Amino acid sequence: MNAAVRILEQLGKLDRRLIYALVFLATAIPLILNIKLPMPVSPEVKSAFEAVDRLKPGDVILISTDYGPSSAPETQPMLEAILSHAFKKNVKVLLMTHWRFEGLIMGIEGIDKVAKKYHKEYGKDYLVLGYRPGGTAVMIGMAEDFRNIFSTDNAGKPLDSYPIYKEIAGDDGVLNYKDIDLLVGLEAGSIGNFWIMIVNARYKVPMIMGTTAVITPEFFAFYQSGQIEGLLGGLKGAADYETLLGVVGFASKGMVSQFSVHVLIILLILLGNLSDIARRFRG
Repeated sequence: MNAAVRILEQLGKLDRRLIYALVFLATAIPLILNIKLPMPVSPEVKSAFEAVDRLKPGDVILISTDYGPSSAPETQPMLEAILSHAFKKNVKVLLMTHWRFEGLIMGIEGIDKVAKKYHKEYGKDYLVLGYRPGGTAVMIGMAEDFRNIFSTDNAGKPLDSYPIYKEIAGDDGVLNYKDIDLLVGLEAGSIGNFWIMIVNARYKVPMIMGTTAVITPEFFAFYQSGQIEGLLGGLKGAADYETLLGVVGFASKGMVSQFSVHVLIILLILLGNLSDIARRFRG
């Protein structure tokens, strides 16, 4: 009995460097070994997946990457999964951001990576509109003609000089929300609220949202009311989408690492409490 108490006391005095090493191993091992865990898919992610899956070849998705590198572990897998789904279905993609350099960097990095994988051509299959300041003013201005806001793409070339523009705009030569079949907002802040309250409410553009975990709860009301067709919340939302897509990407692997670290933390808390009880027991 005394020996067990002494062992528990010693466990409460673990060197913090050992704890850091255990956390590192709990994070790295699942990533290295590609360990998989069964995960039930949430209904809001399934609805988002179905919204993309209903699109036909030649339909158009507008994606807004309103996040930066600090939020990328949660939102970048969403971008890559949705782009993979869209490009598999030969859907046209337009990409923009309200987050200036951060959102533009993440958006371009993601779309170039996935487009290369699916052999998609810039200007024909996808287009990067870029960034313009103004927030809600940008959204309203795009309702008449995207060229009112984005006269050129991110590379500085006239928007209407690209084959994709001519294909999407049609005979009238005007590209606006009537030509968008689905809007995807990937959000780490308040911009998603304005996409819903202005573009969905006023112009009836169908949309889905992908949000960081910390702001996901406020978007459930929009999903439950039917204002958005689906919602990806945090890393779990990205992992669910990958599951439906049939791929094991960063989010799916990250969920396993997250699970193992959470289990480790719970065990360490339990050992710490048992150690404290043992210390008090010895008086």
